[in-house]
Amino acid sequence: MQKISLPERADWRQTAKDADFTFADMHGEPYWDENSAYRFDLNQIENDIEDPSTELHAMCREAAAHVIASDDLMARLGIPEAHRDLVADSWKRSEPEIYGRFDLAYDGSGPAKLLEYNADTPTSLYETAAFQWQWLEDQMEAGVLDASSDQFNGIHEALIARFKELFPAGTDLHFTAAGGNPEDYATVEAMGWAAREAGMGAHYSDLDKIGLSTDGQFLDADNRVMETLFKLYPWEDLLQDEYATHIAGSGCMFLEPAWKAVVSNKGLLPVLWHMFEGHPNLLPAFFADDVADALVANGRPDRAIADSFERAAADLRRGHVVKPIYSREGASVSIVKDGKVVESSPKTDYDHHPRIVQAYHPLPDFDGFRPVIGAWIVGHSCVGMGLREDRSRITQDLSRFKPHFIAD
Repeated sequence: MQKISLPERADWRQTAKDADFTFADMHGEPYWDENSAYRFDLNQIENDIEDPSTELHAMCREAAAHVIASDDLMARLGIPEAHRDLVADSWKRSEPEIYGRFDLAYDGSGPAKLLEYNADTPTSLYETAAFQWQWLEDQMEAGVLDASSDQFNGIHEALIARFKELFPAGTDLHFTAAGGNPEDYATVEAMGWAAREAGMGAHYSDLDKIGLSTDGQFLDADNRVMETLFKLYPWEDLLQDEYATHIAGSGCMFLEPAWKAVVSNKGLLPVLWHMFEGHPNLLPAFFADDVADALVANGRPDRAIADSFERAAADLRRGHVVKPIYSREGASVSIVKDGKVVESSPKTDYDHHPRIVQAYHPLPDFDGFRPVIGAWIVGHSCVGMGLREDRSRITQDLSRFKPHFIAD
C-alpha cells in the first residue's frame, strides 16, 4: 500500500459537473482529491480486504441473530421497546439487505481491523462505484497509469445483480432521502441507476413528501403506493418517528430492512468481540457500563465479560476509543491514550447516547493524512472499496475521498 502523487485530469471538474457530482468540494474544502492515489497489490486486496470483509459480514449476521434473541441486548443497543417486534419480525422473515460499508484500519500489511459497520445508510456510494472508476479509465487512457492497472470496484455491477436476484423485472421500487442534501441524493441516485439497469422502475421522492393513505399505505410525492422503499434515513431516527407505528401494517418492504437497526449500531462491536474474541480483524470492544463495573470494586459484571475485559485490559489502557452507540462522521467520539484524552470530535450531537469502548488502532499516516478503507458489501459479499483520509485521527465530515488502483 503506497500513496502515489499523480497529475490530476485537466478536465476533471467539468467531468464532475457533467455528472452532477456537485459536492466534489464541500465546506470550502476539497472532498474529491485526485492529486494522489493509493496503490495496492492484488494480494492485499484479496487476502486483507475482500475475503476478511465478506467473513466479517457473515459474523455480523450471526451477531444480529444473537442480539435479536435477547431482549437485554436489544435494550442495550437502544432499540425502542415498542418496535422490537418489528425488528425481530424483519429478521425472522429474512427481509433482504442490499448493501453496507465496513470502515477498516489498514496500513498495507494485514490484518485489517474493523472500526465500525455502516450497515444501514452508508454514503459515498456514487464516488466509490462510479467516479473513481471513471478516474481509473481516464488515467489509463492518458498513460498516467499502466494499461494493466485495475481497481477493486465491482459495486455497480453487483447492485444490478442484487436487484435482479431479489425482484422480478418491472417491479416498481421507490427511493427517498432528505431533500436538499446533494451527497445523500447521489447515493440514492446511484442505487436507483442500478435498479433501472436491472429492469426495475425507480421513483424518487424527498423524505418529507412521503404521505400515508387512509388505509395505512405509504404514498410517494405523486400519490403512488410504495410497496418497496429504499430509504436513506437511519433506523435509529425512523423508529423515533411517528410514522414508525404505521410500518408494520403498511405492506411496504423497507430497504435496508428493520433488522439493520441492530448491525448499524456501534453496540454491535462489543457483541462481535464477545462472540468472536481474538478474531484477527476485530478489536477488543465492550459496553462502557461493563467497563465501569469491571473497574469498580465489588462491581458485578457478567463473569465471562469480566474475564474478557481482564484479557484486553492492557491494550485498552494503552489506548481506547469511546464511541456512542449512534454517531455519524465521528461526532461525540474521543480517543484516550495512557489515561488522557488526546483527541475528540468538536461535534457533540450524540453525547446523550450510551457508549462503547473499543481498543485504539491507529490509522496509518501518509503525508499527514490518515486513510480509512471503506469496504463495500453488496448482498453477502465484499465487492469494492473506497478510501477517505483525514488529518484528524477521527475521520470526520471534512475527510477527503481518494481514488485507488491495483498494480503489481
